[in-house]
Amino acid sequence: MRLFQRKGKAVETIEDEALGLFLFDEVTDALAAERALKASGYQVSLVAPPPHLRAGCDLAVALPRVEQLGAQRVLAESSVHVRDWVDGTEESTGICDLVTTVDFGRWLMVRAGNMKIVVDKDSREIVNTSGGGCPDIPYLNLRYVGELLSDVGRPKDVGFTLCGLMLDRAYLEACALLDGKAPT
Repeated sequence: MRLFQRKGKAVETIEDEALGLFLFDEVTDALAAERALKASGYQVSLVAPPPHLRAGCDLAVALPRVEQLGAQRVLAESSVHVRDWVDGTEESTGICDLVTTVDFGRWLMVRAGNMKIVVDKDSREIVNTSGGGCPDIPYLNLRYVGELLSDVGRPKDVGFTLCGLMLDRAYLEACALLDGKAPT
């Protein structure tokens, strides 16, 4: 699992570098933490924490343990509420960042978490989104279905929940598979 890249060296698995996790009570806090840390130059990844650390519909921010103190300072200065820090690879081995794809011939389905996006491979039209139970999903479905991948913004910029974020991951993977690169 590729979580981040550091000084030109790709970190391909959790074992390559000892990771820690910032845990949050709210999805909005995790998204704010990701933005603040990336703006400060940290290479981080949003992940689902191990099942025993989850507190409902939540995310974690993974980063190398050695960067925890500096990152914690950035989050405090940015007024991002952190529920907890989990230090140690033995606690973070259950993190997941699963994206799967199914090729149905004419259509490509990409699943991230419990969210799915289906795209016509020839026209690049989004023919369906499904999954999730978050309140922004009906709006995202109305906004995306029937539109071209290239004509819509990223779901994480439109939605505000974990389901919206997972739809964003599925969207990015669909773009990368069909166009050879993901939009920024």
